[in-house]
Amino acid sequence: MSTNTLQNYELMVIFTPVLSDEDFKAAQKKFASIVTDNGGNIVHSNPWGLRTLAYPIDKKTTGIYFVMEFSAPTDIVAKVEIQLNRDETVMRHMITRIDKYAAAYNAKKRGATQNA
Repeated sequence: MSTNTLQNYELMVIFTPVLSDEDFKAAQKKFASIVTDNGGNIVHSNPWGLRTLAYPIDKKTTGIYFVMEFSAPTDIVAKVEIQLNRDETVMRHMITRIDKYAAAYNAKKRGATQNA
């Protein structure tokens, strides 16, 4: 597969609950700019905010969730992963490649919620 081919991805990050609003917004911009600076584009971003975790992580029971859908060349994933692993405010992260049907479903679902 060529690295010029754009793939659709979804990034979910759980940040430590002690982040201030400004730090949370800065972290969102940081990961969005990593994608855009490397030839990708942000399809949608959704800060979920503070949520209770299913199980404690590092003795914390809550985390600040952030979900971002983006399309990017395949080589970006490794660059984003490196930054996620280096960031001490990130407790957990997951990057999922989504197929065109999932991307279309997400777009349709967003359209339905915005019109409601």
